[in-house]
Amino acid sequence: MEEIEHKTKGDYLVPALQKGLLILEMFTHERNVLSVNDFAKRLGVSASTIYRTVVTLTEMGYLIKTERNSYSLGSRVLSNGFTFLASRGIVEIAAPYLLKLRDESSASCHLMVREGVEVIYLYRAASPQRLAVNVPVGTRLDCHATAGGRALLRGLAPEELSELYSGVALDRALGHTPASLPLLKQMLKEEEGLGYCISRSDSATAIGVPLINYAGEYVAAINVSAPDTLMGNEEIRSLMISLLQKTAEEISRELGNPG
Repeated sequence: MEEIEHKTKGDYLVPALQKGLLILEMFTHERNVLSVNDFAKRLGVSASTIYRTVVTLTEMGYLIKTERNSYSLGSRVLSNGFTFLASRGIVEIAAPYLLKLRDESSASCHLMVREGVEVIYLYRAASPQRLAVNVPVGTRLDCHATAGGRALLRGLAPEELSELYSGVALDRALGHTPASLPLLKQMLKEEEGLGYCISRSDSATAIGVPLINYAGEYVAAINVSAPDTLMGNEEIRSLMISLLQKTAEEISRELGNPG
């Protein structure tokens, strides 16, 4: 016991794990593709020293090899709790636009990303109205049951959607939601024609659209949510849809999408 007590904190560090986490933290919105030499330079080591760490992160899905010796963040980053790390650039970019959208629409506005068959709410511009629909940051909801979630599912190829929902029961969600995969596919096709997704509960309506980056990837979604006392008015609903789509286009341009 005395020997353990005399050890310093540095004695318990795992260098390879430390290097791996530091590599993941190097990625930002502006620097989303990095090389082995970039990793080595930032860590102050040789490229050969961290090569095994990079290979391990790639094999586990935390990194994706984009070209020779270049890497970007992989899907495992999102699926295993690194959502904020991978999405912080989107939050920073989207926040001022969502605040403006909230002020223009008087509706609550949310930013979300997909994790498997769920969406995670990353940011909220809460409506100051007495009757408002405000979903707390960190909330997880079923993709197929939410407007923002289905907006993100529209970015999947049919075979990817089928694989994602293989063995998943869709009838567990409340509200007006598709109860089977064929019905979900049909709804997504209809909403693609509309240019937005819409979800309704007993007293509120949400409208969602995707955010698309420079590579054409559906990286996040935004929505406007309001009580049906507002959304029930066709003129107001049409205005909210127009404002929402305009906001999504502006944010997507910030993410490098030409439109």
